Amino acid sequence: MVIKKLGIILTGMLMLIGYVSSAQSYAESALLFSQSQSGGSSRIQAIGGAQIALGGDYSSVLSNPAGLGMYNRSELTFTPGYAGYSTTANFLGNSTKESSSKLNIPGLSFVLHLPRENNDFYGGAFGVSMTRTNDFNGSFSYSGVNDATSIVDHFLETANGDTPDQFDTYQFNTPTGLAYDTYLIGPLSILDPDLPDDEYFTDAPIESLQTENMTSEGTTYQWSFSYGGNYKDILFFGGGLGLSTLRYESQKFFSEDYVDFDTLRSILLEENLEIRGSGINATFGVIVRPVSFLQIGLSFVSPTYYQITETYDARLDAHWNDYDYDDGSQLINLNDEYALTDIVTSEYTMTTPLKLSAGMAFISKHGFISADIEMMNPAKAKYSSETDASFYRSQNDVIQNSFKKVYNYRIGGEFRHNIWRIRGGYSVMGNPYAQDDYDYKNVSISGGAGLRFEKFYIDLAIVSKKVDSNYSPYTLSDNSQPVVKLQNKTLTSMITLGFTF
Repeated sequence: MVIKKLGIILTGMLMLIGYVSSAQSYAESALLFSQSQSGGSSRIQAIGGAQIALGGDYSSVLSNPAGLGMYNRSELTFTPGYAGYSTTANFLGNSTKESSSKLNIPGLSFVLHLPRENNDFYGGAFGVSMTRTNDFNGSFSYSGVNDATSIVDHFLETANGDTPDQFDTYQFNTPTGLAYDTYLIGPLSILDPDLPDDEYFTDAPIESLQTENMTSEGTTYQWSFSYGGNYKDILFFGGGLGLSTLRYESQKFFSEDYVDFDTLRSILLEENLEIRGSGINATFGVIVRPVSFLQIGLSFVSPTYYQITETYDARLDAHWNDYDYDDGSQLINLNDEYALTDIVTSEYTMTTPLKLSAGMAFISKHGFISADIEMMNPAKAKYSSETDASFYRSQNDVIQNSFKKVYNYRIGGEFRHNIWRIRGGYSVMGNPYAQDDYDYKNVSISGGAGLRFEKFYIDLAIVSKKVDSNYSPYTLSDNSQPVVKLQNKTLTSMITLGFTF
């Protein structure tokens, strides 16, 4: 009984090894939660997120607190938004498109101006903001006939080296354990007592129509509390504390319908994953205005330390074709077999990498042009747990080997005429994968407009984001697993309503 309970704990760490979906391996989860979109007001979103050297916007509370030193009055803002998601999946010559939409609140804020003119110190401002920093909503599906590999090949590889007794301990709550319980795999010793019992065979065919449907939802929000000061309108400085909340949920259905089903007609694997966490970080920044038309900014965001709780469960259905299976001691007539995991709960910590950003803004009475560069190294993300430190050290090694340092670029501008503002922007996120042949592209194009009144302003932004990436439903040691080409598009519109006083 003690061994079985220990197995439940261990499988909470082992259950997702070998899966390469957006949040179903520890390495990919680390990347997903380390990356963040450029958050902030509609004004900042419309200029591509290039905000490090700007200031005077509530977005500074999150990105560079030094920008709060440019405030000369207080304000309250509210930003509702609407996002449309579409994903095109290309698999073995077939193309499938999924779409969805969702209302959201990208941000809200309160900035309190604290004037003080004491010699060369001109006071500053304190700001509080809630900002959506990541969006996990989306879905995709694909289908195609694969005559080269099967997910059962993956089960065979992950089972090899384990005896049948081990499926009653740490393997029983994994998809491979479910494959064993539904007779998709069995030890070679069943075929011949002289053969090893830690190597496996299958009676399942290979060629099948592979189909998968996956949906995910969730967000990361950060509450930021920052202060920015002003020295002679030349040097602006600030710092802040961030409290993050993380929610990610996914559900996927993967099936194989066999072309030749003398033994097995089809299998269906259902997996459910939920990740929730809370984290803390700190941000520090400076902006220098050496001349009236030029501002240079620098921002440092510390690693975010997350406490995470994860739950997982799975079900595997194997629809045999009235097949007599010899388990070594008796014949078992197989038809509709199924197996379930427990609901497995795991608790661990994750530390995302630091971010260092630099920006430059050229400003005139007719508007401005702003550009940023951000450096992040997802290979520095780390897991830890009091339950199994050695396992998480091995996952950290996988992370270090999978990813590399990236540079993200943002540029945008604003044209001003009387009370009108017209804006546009462009941003590119670098390829974080260490393998140069991994297809990845993340580009955003944005635009917007605004109106400025004495006590009120309104800004509109539209952001079109496209991400190209690869996905595999399972992995194989010789890299012969199927690859799905995904193109994710997100069209986000938002309005910021601001009240100044």
